[in-house]
Amino acid sequence: MITQLYKATEIPGDKSQVLLLKNEDQLKEDWLKKEELEYIRNHKEKLEKKRFAFNRFDRWMYVQFLDDSEEAHKRLEKNRQAGNSLLSHINGNKLAEIYITDHSGEAKEALAFAEGMLLGNYQFLKYFKEAEKKQNTLQKVFMVSKKLSEKDIEELNITTESTWKCRDLVNEPLSSLNAVKLGKAFEAMAREAGIHVEVMNKKKIESLKMGGLLSVNKGSIDPPTFTIMEWKPEGAVNEKPIVLVGKGVTYDTGGMSLKPSSGMHDMKCDMAGAATMGSVMYAVAKNKLPVHVVALMPATDNRPDGNAYVPGDIIKMYDGTTVEVLNTDAEGRLIMADALSYAKKFEPQLVMDMATLTGSAKIAIGSQGIIAMGSKSNREMDELTEVGSMVHERIAKFPFWEEYSEMLKSEVADLKNIGGREAGAITAGKFLEHFTDYPYIHMDIAAPAFLDKKDSYRGIGGTGMGVRLLYHYIKRLTKK
Repeated sequence: MITQLYKATEIPGDKSQVLLLKNEDQLKEDWLKKEELEYIRNHKEKLEKKRFAFNRFDRWMYVQFLDDSEEAHKRLEKNRQAGNSLLSHINGNKLAEIYITDHSGEAKEALAFAEGMLLGNYQFLKYFKEAEKKQNTLQKVFMVSKKLSEKDIEELNITTESTWKCRDLVNEPLSSLNAVKLGKAFEAMAREAGIHVEVMNKKKIESLKMGGLLSVNKGSIDPPTFTIMEWKPEGAVNEKPIVLVGKGVTYDTGGMSLKPSSGMHDMKCDMAGAATMGSVMYAVAKNKLPVHVVALMPATDNRPDGNAYVPGDIIKMYDGTTVEVLNTDAEGRLIMADALSYAKKFEPQLVMDMATLTGSAKIAIGSQGIIAMGSKSNREMDELTEVGSMVHERIAKFPFWEEYSEMLKSEVADLKNIGGREAGAITAGKFLEHFTDYPYIHMDIAAPAFLDKKDSYRGIGGTGMGVRLLYHYIKRLTKK
């Protein structure tokens, strides 16, 4: 069950609550008992505490001082983390509901605090025999605030739900989510949100001669899919669509260039790019943003079966480009290249892709952010970076110099699919750029898409990284 935020006008006397404050000058004697007030005033500075908890026996009273960092993006993130931190106390005391009263007057910071709680309360318990015993008790969060509207509350609920949906998809094992089932999941999301959707089957993909997707799929007993989701509302602010492309490798063994077993256990997450883009579409449509957006998600698994493609093969892509395969574990760029070529038919204003593409990205910056690079998109990259700071899904812009393309030249084909050990994340991006002729941004989420240990409200496993980033970037277009 998705934890939801509700707007409230008053707090029942028997309910646990959180008082959100900017500083201790805002404390009022009718809110707390005398000894509680004295305790806060005596210990806040000495212990450098931002939160105090008081057991009223029939309920809990929490006093939370919001972060006061000078930079807005730091304030928002620290308040999200504070909201997440409170969850252990709330669920530990088996509270089903909590009321937040915003006395700070800082609407964005108060909403960030609630967002940390909602995102942090996510669990993936589907495969536990006794899942109900592990379920967090918190179900509903109520907000009393004069500054926040019902629309603000609803928008946060939708972006949270969209992030949870993305996490669910990424956490599903291949046994439950192959390419066909991923396509069906996108269809279900589209029906719920009112999005036009088409899931191409293998026969249609063959008729389009998408050689990258078909080659990667050759080792699989399951057919590939190519999902197209389109949200085109009346009165859209953009004449040409924004196109989103997501890598949908539902499991990656490395193919004939087989990964070691230690590097394979979490490869169910290799479709996180596709899951992200489908979830962004869901958020955009559910919030009815007046922006024309299209998402393209090619999907298959990558296995070393008897007819699998092999190093040394030369394949012809959707746009006619020939590619010499040197490593079958560099498969994501092959299926995405077909999608990037296909995107040209929409005459896009901007194309952004997202993929768990390279180990090089993980080595370069770890899981702290998203590696990005692009062409013909300097202004868009700057705006995306700004949005990334505010939602704490940060962008690290990498160089995209022409010299990197030289590393992809082949002696027997138009391109080779890897460029060597140096600058691996960049040469992967340059490979993809070859198939574009429009403003383009490439994002590598190999590190932050899936975590082996808990990281604040991002949790463990699938993080949904990118959903909030792209939703708020697209929303920003409506204000221009």
